[in-house]
Amino acid sequence: MTTFLPVMSCPGRVVTQVRSLAARLREVLRDLEPDRWSGADCVALAEELSATAKACTAAAARVASRAVASNQRDIEWVARTGGTTPGQAREALATTSALTDCPETSAAVAAGSVSLAQAKEIVAAEAVAPGSEHTLLEVSTSTGMAGLREASRKVRLGAVDRDELHRRQRAARSLRHWVDGDGMVAGRFRLPPEVGVPFVNRLDREADRIRRAARREGTADPREAHAADALIRMSRGGGSRSARADVVFVCSLDAYRRGRTEGDELCHAIGAGPVPVAIVRAAVAGDAFVKAIVTRGTEIHTVAHFGRRMKAELRTALELGPAPTFEGAVCGEDDCDRRHDLEWDHIDPVANGGLTSYDNLDARCRPHHWAKTERDRAAGLLTAEHGERAPP
Repeated sequence: MTTFLPVMSCPGRVVTQVRSLAARLREVLRDLEPDRWSGADCVALAEELSATAKACTAAAARVASRAVASNQRDIEWVARTGGTTPGQAREALATTSALTDCPETSAAVAAGSVSLAQAKEIVAAEAVAPGSEHTLLEVSTSTGMAGLREASRKVRLGAVDRDELHRRQRAARSLRHWVDGDGMVAGRFRLPPEVGVPFVNRLDREADRIRRAARREGTADPREAHAADALIRMSRGGGSRSARADVVFVCSLDAYRRGRTEGDELCHAIGAGPVPVAIVRAAVAGDAFVKAIVTRGTEIHTVAHFGRRMKAELRTALELGPAPTFEGAVCGEDDCDRRHDLEWDHIDPVANGGLTSYDNLDARCRPHHWAKTERDRAAGLLTAEHGERAPP
């Protein structure tokens, strides 16, 4: 069995051993033949290799940081060695440096249970909200990267005064466009929540509408292509207005009455983040196509609909997502962070006597909804007389 001597007693030998073991591992990995193994073996090996890859990436960043600090190499070398861009290399080294202030995360990164990308989100939140590290580490073990990024963003935005945050957002609004290497017109925009959320919600709904029509016709373009078609249609004045609101604000009752939030009171736009109470009041007083949900604790106090159409209160409550944070609907399947193409699933199927009620409905993405339907069928909870959905 290979053992390591303490680094301080014989650093040269440790370096030699690490290089030898790394080279041997690459040789073994090069000759892997997964087709010869069972699916269960592949699952176990994939998990172990993923943890090893994260630990190796973190270790490489630590030693690369030392190489740069000692003027042996520069960022360009780090990027070439790691197969990344200089910007990504700088980001990795910055995250590695910041880990000195996050001991729990540093240990998790070294052990391979947390990636540098996950660590970046955790250290960014800890920098503005000390004490958030432990909670975000727990989030990283129970959700995907999208869930961790959202949790980190929530922590960081929650540490800033809402009015000040809104001033920054207004000042940072921008739109850029250019022609890329394929001759395609590309772009990037940044909009404050009260403007950006209605825009992307309309865009998403139109994209979903186009996607459903494409499925019926048997075409298989990616959702990104349908979103591009939706943007084109909207820019030409097309697209239909659905009964769903363009933006939904959640605001604590006391904050709404007071005109500002205090403590943990809620005031945010679903799909974005915190907004000043003044933004919600302006939306309610105006003729915007919005829904304003005023809460008292974990209970919904008032649901106000504005616009040409009104939707049932049940859908409004469901689209808020779970209490007490009301961050919007997300697929209810474990380890799934999808928010697009959601469908409302009866937890206890209607064919089995389940009611169409708040407690018996859960959001699921289309693939997981179909999988749940198959589980219900296998359990004998469905009957032909009620009809069944077509497979995806």
